[in-house]
Amino acid sequence: MIAGAVATWKALPVAQRRMVATLLTAIGLANVAQPFPDLAPLQHGPTVLLTFATPWLLRRWPLSTGSVGCIWLFLLLHTFGARWIYSYVPYDDWARMLSGYDISSLLGLQRNAYDRLVHFAFGALLTAPVAEIARRKGSLRHGWSLAFAFAAIGLGSALYEIFEWLLTVIAAGETADYYNGQQGDVWDPQKDMAAAQIGSALALIALLRRRGGDPIGETPSPEGPAQ
Repeated sequence: MIAGAVATWKALPVAQRRMVATLLTAIGLANVAQPFPDLAPLQHGPTVLLTFATPWLLRRWPLSTGSVGCIWLFLLLHTFGARWIYSYVPYDDWARMLSGYDISSLLGLQRNAYDRLVHFAFGALLTAPVAEIARRKGSLRHGWSLAFAFAAIGLGSALYEIFEWLLTVIAAGETADYYNGQQGDVWDPQKDMAAAQIGSALALIALLRRRGGDPIGETPSPEGPAQ
């Protein structure tokens, strides 16, 4: 079993192995002196499981390093926000320390907007990987794969918001509220889904402007490591 795991790990391209390693490191650092220890497992647990499963997932469904890089960057953004359960990412404090101004005042924000950034990144960064999967596994043409990816982002966003609603129903009040991070905004789910679709639409525009078959690179062979 261990030998099989090592072989699966070594079969990944070097760049992808580095991404997996840096993501695990980021998760570890995000939990040093964790400010919300009770909620940390709920925030970081799924990311840890996904990261450890990555070598097997990529062996079964290999992706280009460009696609893996998009997923990696999204998960890094999530890991960063999860340290402060999204609602308390102290970007205003950092901005005041560096410039004397805070971002919320400059942009007229009434709430911590880091979660909006991550929802936007969900659409902007995951559209290309989903389109690649649709082309390679679903045999869709380039244009149809992008349309599928745009629709999949919308479905994924809706399912996540439904999950948050179910968590609110099942979990204790404060735990659910902190995880959901609505911050008093009754239209939070709709705005989150809109942010993801805007990100996906911008990604589609960028991908459609590129010429050639694969907009993000060649998928590595699962037969062995690639450089």
